[in-house]
Amino acid sequence: MKTPFISHGKHFLTVAAAIGLSLSLTNCKKDKDDNNNNSTPTVTQQDPLSGYLSATGFNQAMSQTVNGYDYEFGIKFIPAVNGKMTAIVTKIPDVNANMKVTIWDAATMTILRTELVQVTSSGVDITKNITPLELTAGTEYMISMNSNDWYSHSRTDASDATYPVAVQDISITGYAFYSGADQVYPDTPISSYYAGDLSFKFQKN
Repeated sequence: MKTPFISHGKHFLTVAAAIGLSLSLTNCKKDKDDNNNNSTPTVTQQDPLSGYLSATGFNQAMSQTVNGYDYEFGIKFIPAVNGKMTAIVTKIPDVNANMKVTIWDAATMTILRTELVQVTSSGVDITKNITPLELTAGTEYMISMNSNDWYSHSRTDASDATYPVAVQDISITGYAFYSGADQVYPDTPISSYYAGDLSFKFQKN
């Protein structure tokens, strides 16, 4: 004959086990929900300049020019995927209250966007966030600046680089310049150096 103590004891253990399992499942679900709530998607912003200088060997030697002649100069590039330009990054060995930066359609040599960048400090990266400019995969663009101050990057043997140069989702197809202070498409290509610094941040869609 079962005593009431034994019967109630078994019932107590059964209830306790059920409560423990329920709390364990609840905590697991809470941990999962907390992890989901705390995780935010990472947005990758690509800046191709450093990779370009490394791939071409133009990071081997550098000189600078301050208050030289005025030039419009920059790089042509093709995005491999659809995306957007979200910022402009510049560095020159001087200051410039309103340095003009232009983004061009390379095929038609037409202006897509003009931005004025306040270069308030010399020798440091200045980043200007811009209204996103949509860029189409397979389309060639150019970004250029007009300045009489710049850094020149080259190989120690002054030899030419080979284009195109792929840096993540951006293919850089060349560097070119135009002599003068006018906003004119740079149409003189050169492969033995890069003058800048001018780059951008790219975010793929």
